[in-house]
Amino acid sequence: MVSALLPFEGPADLSRIEAPVTLKAYLICAFAACGGLFFGYDTGWINGVLGMPYFITLYTGYSYDYDKKQPIGIDPTNFGLPSSTKSLMTSILSCGTFFGALIAGDIADFIGRRLTIIIGCLIFCVGCVLQIASTNQTVLFVFGRLVAGLGVGFISTVIILYMSEIAPRKVRGALVSAYQFCITVGILLANCVVYATQDRNDTGSYRIPIGVQFLWALILGTGLFILPESPRYHVMKGQLHSAAKSLAYVRGQPIESEYIKDELAEIVANHEYEMQVVPQTSYIGSWVACFHGSLRKGNSNIRRIIMACGLQMWQQLTGINFIFYFGTTFFQQLGTISNPFFISLITTLVNVLSTPISFVAIEYLGRRFLLIYGALGMVIMQFIVAIIGTTAGRVDADDPAAVRAMIAFICLNIFFFATSWGPTGWVVIGECFPLPIRSRGVGISTACNWFWNCIIAVVAPYMVGNSKGSANLGPKVFFIWGSLSIFSMLFAYFLVPEMKGLTLEQIDKMMEEVSPRKSLKWKPKTTFVAELARRDVEKSRQQWRDVNAATNTTGGLEGGMGGGYQEANEMGAMSDPYGTPVHGVHGGGGGYGNSMGRDPYENPNTVRY
Repeated sequence: MVSALLPFEGPADLSRIEAPVTLKAYLICAFAACGGLFFGYDTGWINGVLGMPYFITLYTGYSYDYDKKQPIGIDPTNFGLPSSTKSLMTSILSCGTFFGALIAGDIADFIGRRLTIIIGCLIFCVGCVLQIASTNQTVLFVFGRLVAGLGVGFISTVIILYMSEIAPRKVRGALVSAYQFCITVGILLANCVVYATQDRNDTGSYRIPIGVQFLWALILGTGLFILPESPRYHVMKGQLHSAAKSLAYVRGQPIESEYIKDELAEIVANHEYEMQVVPQTSYIGSWVACFHGSLRKGNSNIRRIIMACGLQMWQQLTGINFIFYFGTTFFQQLGTISNPFFISLITTLVNVLSTPISFVAIEYLGRRFLLIYGALGMVIMQFIVAIIGTTAGRVDADDPAAVRAMIAFICLNIFFFATSWGPTGWVVIGECFPLPIRSRGVGISTACNWFWNCIIAVVAPYMVGNSKGSANLGPKVFFIWGSLSIFSMLFAYFLVPEMKGLTLEQIDKMMEEVSPRKSLKWKPKTTFVAELARRDVEKSRQQWRDVNAATNTTGGLEGGMGGGYQEANEMGAMSDPYGTPVHGVHGGGGGYGNSMGRDPYENPNTVRY
């Protein structure tokens, strides 16, 4: 076909900027998503361990009858760690992850995404050793959680960055959502382990749940030695041949494939475009660049930072981690639940089973739809829980049916979160930043998640605790979570654009051209290769040659094989992306070649065979 020989057809054709989705792409992203197990498992085991009889006696000095399964000499509702201790032990990990997330972005840009995650796994293991080594030493236990948190901060930031950069655009939302699914699986596994060890009257009750975490670090750290580096990282470093090899691996295509050349050319062109927009200054200046731009412009860096950090903040302020951090102790305070550990296991199971729904919904309904209507569902469920809890579900009312109803609506609240804000918050922060500031943008927004996670962990025990100095709100706390969820819904409506089905490079263009409320109707009209070519033909010519050299298995530039030029317009005149009529010309001799035998920049009016 004559159309197959059109100059610029690859990099200017919107249908050719990414290879078809392969099973390999699914498997790579699914494995990388296992990083979510770290976050989820820690959330689950600390929730259970804080309510374990042995752990409570270890740090309080209370006595407990393991045969009768009740405390000795103290009311069961008062048998527990002080609010201050629970707050410190829970929140200190989030403190570590906050700083880990901030540091991880720079390290990922310096040594690569893969190696940063592997280092995070090693740091996490050190933290686990310190926690296991502690007995009743609060300082050692807390320090161990701080160190482990630093490792989790590395992993949680760079995993999102890595997955977003290698996932195919058509299923990127679903694959990054797998990270949230792994978080839920981690919580479930932790609850299962805690449920099995809760009645032990030795240090194994809490050391076994902590020790299991070594398995996740071993699997993820070992696997990442096999997986490729992000091709966008190689582009940022100017290593085009390495970028081509990584891209070919994750797309399941030969390196000479036109799909690989076209997608790599688009990534390079977008990076060039963004480097012109983002000022290149000192190290401090590069951090300041993340906050440059006008609040009125949808594609400004400051708007992207506000959107990403806001999403992570409101995700935490929905109160979901209150349930997973302090659910066991909260259910104990309701008075009518005989086995709060089992109820926590049920709520975790709901979380796990609900999250896969988002894999499909996020690509068909979109990011905005899930965020807006997921928040609406949480508002309704949380207000119902609060109303029941302050009426028929009060402890002094002793109404088991009302308490069961509260638990049912808490589960429905978890369903709405797991299908919307849980996965979508992570998906959007991996999509919304341009390559020059992507690692730092993801790091800042992930740090924001951990900052608010830390705030929740610090204040929640005082909000619902019944010890001295606590507010003892009980179920009334859900009025607060419900009210905050209203603000999360409004935030999504006004500030979050729709990004489904777009490449990371097309998202940059969409945010530049339309407001979030009009983003659903936006369609890409051109590529960054064509855009840059219009601005600077010479630069694009060299760029295409570099891509061909990087993807040429024989080592780069090839000479012509003799012969001459053939008329390119055998079926009539054609037009290139610049709108210039293309006419065939005859010529001879050798020159620059590629797998299609054409050089679109050497002479845009000819094709070589």
